Amino acid sequence: MIETPRLVLREWREEDIEPFVRDLNTPRVMRWLGGVRTQEQQREVVRERFIAWQESRGFTFWLAERRSDGEFLGLCGLKISDDAGSPVEGLHEIAWRFREEAWGRGYAKEAATAALDFAFDRLAADRVIALTVEENAPSWGLMLRLGMRRRPELDYSGAPWTDGRVIVHEMRREQWRS
Repeated sequence: MIETPRLVLREWREEDIEPFVRDLNTPRVMRWLGGVRTQEQQREVVRERFIAWQESRGFTFWLAERRSDGEFLGLCGLKISDDAGSPVEGLHEIAWRFREEAWGRGYAKEAATAALDFAFDRLAADRVIALTVEENAPSWGLMLRLGMRRRPELDYSGAPWTDGRVIVHEMRREQWRS
């Protein structure tokens, strides 16, 4: 579990699946992630990816909840990039997804900062990448506010989670320390 001033990033439990499906599987939240999926597909994401990663790797896209009241806000964390054949396959990847009511309140930056601390301090990662599509300005804007650098030579197409061209940002350990 990771705590920040306003958030708790924690492992997933079975009872977290319904809020995830309800609050994060909306047209606006899923706009750049391949669109709304079936409820069963989303349940499988939590069970077969998020929970499996935390059990096998010790990290995942953790559930993000507000400290003051335990309210489900979204997710943020780390995985090993698994877009087969991409130039970033096998690298530590950070990602976030928050419900619409949480947008614009600084939660994503607070959570991402804590996840980057975890990546560099606890996992001893040399670098962490973040992925989005060009059209998703709020996401790449946060990447820049975190101090990540755009790496256009690593951009790629054909990711299974989007129809668009994937753009890559990167944070190196030495950047994070400064």
